[in-house]
Amino acid sequence: MKHKGIICGILAAICYGTNPLGALPLYEEGVNTSSVLFLRFSIATLILGVVMIANRKSFTVTRGELTTMASLGALMAVSSLTYYQSFRYMDAGIASTILFVYPVMVAVIMATFFREKVTATTITSIVLALTGIGLLYRGDAGISLSMTGVMLVMVSSLTYAVYIVIVNQSEIRMSIVKLTFYVLLICAMCLFAYSFTSSDLHLMLPPSPRAWFFACWLGLVPTVLSLLFMTIAVHEVGATPTAILGALEPLTAVAIGVMMFGEAFTFRLCVGIVLILAAVLLIVAGKHFLLRTITHTITSLVRKTWRWKS
Repeated sequence: MKHKGIICGILAAICYGTNPLGALPLYEEGVNTSSVLFLRFSIATLILGVVMIANRKSFTVTRGELTTMASLGALMAVSSLTYYQSFRYMDAGIASTILFVYPVMVAVIMATFFREKVTATTITSIVLALTGIGLLYRGDAGISLSMTGVMLVMVSSLTYAVYIVIVNQSEIRMSIVKLTFYVLLICAMCLFAYSFTSSDLHLMLPPSPRAWFFACWLGLVPTVLSLLFMTIAVHEVGATPTAILGALEPLTAVAIGVMMFGEAFTFRLCVGIVLILAAVLLIVAGKHFLLRTITHTITSLVRKTWRWKS
């Protein structure tokens, strides 16, 4: 079952990484951030609701299940809002780079509160992933960071980490589709309520058929499919490995930028991608791969040193 979880974790990250394909065209057509988020989660909720009705699935939940799903929905809403709000204070590239501290947070939470052993493989994977993500960012040298922006991204990262941990530790026994439906429904309700807190957060509908297409894309691919795959991965391989596999999210975004928006592919990006793929490979192959790699490296160095001395 590990392979199923790893494949789902990879698919979840790739799906989530397609966010720019939906969000950027909507911004170009004048749709505000609050509306983009609400459309994303409300359309996703509608899609899952139709799937449940078509398959004649029950919508009944217990009070305990509803409490857990309400927590997950609220966490998803806070994570999304704080992340998108951070764009007002810093470049989106910096925000997405800082956001990826969430695997570290997941590992710390699991080790501190659930006594999950932090292995050398996990630590190595996190270091490789963080370094690779750092190399993917292409910003202006010497740019100063806004503390407000940093705090918003850190809150987003923490709430997403807690979301993953709750999914991992929850004892809810229901279909993943049903669980995701209620999480997204509650998230959409939170975003709807938030839209009344300020006059510049008013909700607006997509202004064109093209905008509706990209709104539906956001609801389906980086939301429904991503969350479904992520939930399966968390249950199959655990919270920390799933979080590390999320390194493929910004990698996917970079690939989209290069292929769809004509961004330059540099040596720096190449190194960053290699490091991220190495982190993912460690998670896929496990500790035995790491031991073999270290042993092979040490052996090669010893042989080269011996030959040099000779």
